Amino acid sequence: MKHAVLYVCHGSRVEKAREEAVSFIKRCQKHVKADIQEITFLELASPSIEEGFTVCVEKGATHISVVPLLLLTAVHAKTDIPDEIQKCRDAYPAIHVKYGRPIGIHDKMVESVIKKIEEAISIDSSAIAVLIGRGSSDPDVRRDLDSIAALVHSRTTLKAVKTCYLTAASPSFTETLESVRHSDKNVIFIPYLLFTGLLMKGIEKEIQRTNNEHIKLGNYLGYDPLVEEAFLDRVYESLWAKGENYAASHD
Repeated sequence: MKHAVLYVCHGSRVEKAREEAVSFIKRCQKHVKADIQEITFLELASPSIEEGFTVCVEKGATHISVVPLLLLTAVHAKTDIPDEIQKCRDAYPAIHVKYGRPIGIHDKMVESVIKKIEEAISIDSSAIAVLIGRGSSDPDVRRDLDSIAALVHSRTTLKAVKTCYLTAASPSFTETLESVRHSDKNVIFIPYLLFTGLLMKGIEKEIQRTNNEHIKLGNYLGYDPLVEEAFLDRVYESLWAKGENYAASHD
């Protein structure tokens, strides 16, 4: 038997975002023991899931774990990636396929958010943090991000930890930013995004336009070993679920 891990990144029109995703996966790959490891993109970049799956098969893979590099569980995780996997199953019915989970609610993600806040402001009982989610019509996305915000709040002395969204959910980033535009207390916005991209660039512009020194923008999440640890947990889960001991080593 040969075991493969097929990593699925979201994809972006922004080259730097694609490079960041590949760099993130390559750092994680060093901690994973599998015969074959391939990086793919769901959209807007190549190789595609189907192309990466084919490469795994051509390299002799008999078992393939497909692991999505996604922060939260929404339509990409529930529908789009499974649809692509099904095409691969149909093309290669003899291959055993396991589909892993998005990162979701994870203690390391809570730690990472707190770290980003502490890097940007001095945490006190008057400060507010706002997590900016990508947004989705799927209620699970709002539920999970709200849960992460609540965990962050419970572990800090912040006055409040709120959530907002860039699209398809409320409250919107625009209306949330407007509500604090004239704040005389620190408000730190944390983009709950893995990498840079058009969304991140838009956030930066809007924050700058407030011209309020109390409104801060923290870093997005991707360059953080804590996030890598959370993702690696999902990789290991997918591999261990087969009941095999080839899964991983985490130095």
